[in-house]
Amino acid sequence: MNIGQKVLFELKKEISEVEYERYIKNLIYDTRRSRSNIVYFNAPNMIIAKWIKSKYTDKLMHLFELQNEIKPEIEITVGKQNKQSAGPVVHHSEKSHSKSTYLNPSLTFESFIVGNSNQFAYTTAKSVAEKPGKQYNPLFLYGGVGLGKTHLLQAIGNYHIDLGKTVIYTTLEQFMNSFTSHLRSQTMDRFRDKFRECDLLLIDDIQFLSRKEQTQEEFFHTFNELYNNNKQIVITSDRQPNKIAGLVDRLRTRFEMGLMADIQPPGLETKIAIIQKKCELDGISLDHEIVNYIATHMGDNIREIEGTIIKLNALSSMLNQEITLDFTQNAIKDQLKEKKENITIDEIVKIISKELNIKPSDMKSKKRTKNIVNARRIAIYLARNLTPNSMPQIAVYFGMKDHTAISHAMKKINEIIDNDENFKVILEELSNKVNTHTQNDTL
Repeated sequence: MNIGQKVLFELKKEISEVEYERYIKNLIYDTRRSRSNIVYFNAPNMIIAKWIKSKYTDKLMHLFELQNEIKPEIEITVGKQNKQSAGPVVHHSEKSHSKSTYLNPSLTFESFIVGNSNQFAYTTAKSVAEKPGKQYNPLFLYGGVGLGKTHLLQAIGNYHIDLGKTVIYTTLEQFMNSFTSHLRSQTMDRFRDKFRECDLLLIDDIQFLSRKEQTQEEFFHTFNELYNNNKQIVITSDRQPNKIAGLVDRLRTRFEMGLMADIQPPGLETKIAIIQKKCELDGISLDHEIVNYIATHMGDNIREIEGTIIKLNALSSMLNQEITLDFTQNAIKDQLKEKKENITIDEIVKIISKELNIKPSDMKSKKRTKNIVNARRIAIYLARNLTPNSMPQIAVYFGMKDHTAISHAMKKINEIIDNDENFKVILEELSNKVNTHTQNDTL
C-alpha cells in the first residue's frame, strides 16, 4: 500500500461511508508524479474534483503530514493521468513551511464550544497558550474519548504557530515509531534535535506509554530538557497519571507536578451548542427538534456527533431530500440500535432514582404517589426508547399486568411532553445522562 492509499484509507475512517463511496473512492493516487511536497490525485470528472477540493483538501494535507511530517500541496487532475489538457484543481497551503507538525488549522480556541463540563480545561489551556512555560507546566488534560482533548491541544499549537513559534504535535504512537526508527538507523541526534529544540511539545494519548520502558526513558530525558529550558509541555490522556499502569514513578510525578485538568462528558445544552456550531461552520440547516434529537440520543462522543451531521448532509444531498426528523431517525437508526444494545433497564432506573431522589424499589412497586408515578413513567419511556426491550418485557420488569399498561404509560407521557416544555427538557437531560453513562462504561 503506497502513501496515497494509506491516506485515503485514513480519510475513510473520518467521513461517512456515503461520501467515501461517492467521491473519495474514485480518486487515484499518481505515484509517478507525486513528491513529498506535492501530491497528485486523478478524479473521473470535474464535479468530483471540485467537491474534493472544497471539502477535503485541508484534511488530505493533514493526513499526508501525519505520514511523513511534510504538508504537501494537493493537485487533483481530471481524466487520465497523462492527459495534460485537463487543468488541475490546486489548493496551496499557506502553512506549508510553518514550524509545526500535524496541526489541523480548524482546531482553534474560537471553534471550541465551552460548557460546564470543559470550562476549567478550556480556561487553563488558553492560559497556557498565552503564557507558555510558566505556572502550568506541564499541562495534563484527561477525559474520555471524543470530548475535546485533542481540540484543545491543537488549539494551543495553532495559537503559537500564528506567533511564529516552533511547535511539535504528535501522538504517543508516532513518538514511539519515530524513536524506534531513529534508534535502528543510529540517527538519535536528529530525533533529539527535533523533540528537544521546539518551543512547545504537545503529546496526545500519553496512556500508550504504559510499560514501554525504553520509550519512557527517552521521554523522561526529553521532558527534563524542555522543562529546564522553560519550554511548554502539554499532554493528553484518557486517564489520570496515577491510573496509567506501568508508568514509572519519576514520569508520573512529573506529569502531576504541573496542572491536571479533566474534561467531563458534555451536558445537553453544550452538545446542542456544539451541533449548532458544526452546522454553522459547514453551512448545514437543522431545525431545533432535529438538533435536540441528535444531542439526546447520540451519546457524548463529539467526533461521533459531528460525523452524524456530515452523514445527514451527504445523504440529503445525494437523495435530494430535506433533512426532517423522520429522515434523521431513519439515517441513524443503525447507530442507535447499537447503542440500545448496551443500555439496560437497571441502568436507567439507577440513574433516574439518583436524579429524582426516588428509591429504585419504589419505581417497581405499586405505590401511586405523584413523584413515584412520574419517575416510573419516565423510566418506562426511556426503557422503551433507549433499550431493545419490548413492551411485554418492560411490563414484566416493572411488575405490571401486561403490555397494555406500558402502552398506556407511553401515551400519557407523550401527552405531558406535548404540553409541558419544562418536563420535556428534564426528560431529554435524563436521556442524555443514560446515554453518557452507558458510553463511559464501555470505554
